[in-house]
Amino acid sequence: MPQAPAASHSACRGAAVGGECHSVPRALRLKLIAIPAILLASMAGVCLPLVSRSVPALRPDGNLFVVVKAFASGVILGTGYMHVLPDSFRDLSSPCLPRRPWAAFPFTAFVAMVAAVFTLMVDSLMLTLHGRAKGKGSAAVTHHGHGYDDSPPRGHCHGHGGHLPTDITEAVTTAEKSEEDVETGNRTTQLRRNRVIVQVLELGIVVHSVVIGLGMGASQNVCTIRPLLAALCFHQLFEGMGLGGCILQAEYGARMRSVLVFFFSTTTPFGIALGLALTKVYSDSSPTALIVVGLLNAASAGLLHYMALVDLLAADFMGPKLQGSVRLQLVSFMAVLLGAGGMSVMAKWA
Repeated sequence: MPQAPAASHSACRGAAVGGECHSVPRALRLKLIAIPAILLASMAGVCLPLVSRSVPALRPDGNLFVVVKAFASGVILGTGYMHVLPDSFRDLSSPCLPRRPWAAFPFTAFVAMVAAVFTLMVDSLMLTLHGRAKGKGSAAVTHHGHGYDDSPPRGHCHGHGGHLPTDITEAVTTAEKSEEDVETGNRTTQLRRNRVIVQVLELGIVVHSVVIGLGMGASQNVCTIRPLLAALCFHQLFEGMGLGGCILQAEYGARMRSVLVFFFSTTTPFGIALGLALTKVYSDSSPTALIVVGLLNAASAGLLHYMALVDLLAADFMGPKLQGSVRLQLVSFMAVLLGAGGMSVMAKWA
């Protein structure tokens, strides 16, 4: 009986693990291979949708792009539910943490819920502020350009002409301009929403990528690192496709695209490099690491759940393109299930 607490205390202090799987040189070799491999997989995944404009079948208005985006959205959904959330539950329910308060309250579910609601608030407030700014601009244009003119009529009534046809022409022109303004406003609002989606989605992905890279970089267990390397390459490839599709729809310029691609592609390799640098001092089983990583994963899970379900899947499936075709809906449903199912299978290793 006295040895059990000692063993638990040793494990929480990050004691070295013996056996065939524990090898510092082999683990270092695998981690040095993982950095460029994951970097290339991430860049390939996020850049693939961005170069799709040159392929007619993969353009954003094409059916194939919709199906590929549905698959990538399923990947993001599966990442949140099958990878990030279980990691947070495991960290915050660890026996290395004091029972109070960590075992007395479901912090993972609470933080994920708050993060999802916070994402909704950011999404809604951004659209509201944009709508108000647009309303003020339209009012200014109306005041200066289409206001009432108290000056007398310029023309006189000669026969059947008069100025009535001119008024009718002006009314038709104003109606046409109003329709164009509404169209432009709707497109601008959707574009702003797409950009908010990209920024929040990238934030959730980056947080999880750094955390999982840090854990891999600090580990010396070859039996864990080897399958994790393969799983992370596929994970970053498909997750990058989802993010790349959102970046494409946000219509960013070349500079902003490059920044987003750079941050997504380098966060996991950066996490691995950071884990390598902190191998001597960082322990993924220490109470501080468990609490910080667990809370970050919970917040990231809430972000990914909201973005995948509301801003990606619901927006597409309730949109006019998929609502106009039952066949395309069914194919997209299958793509979502394949994406989420693939990530669920991958959860066995990563």
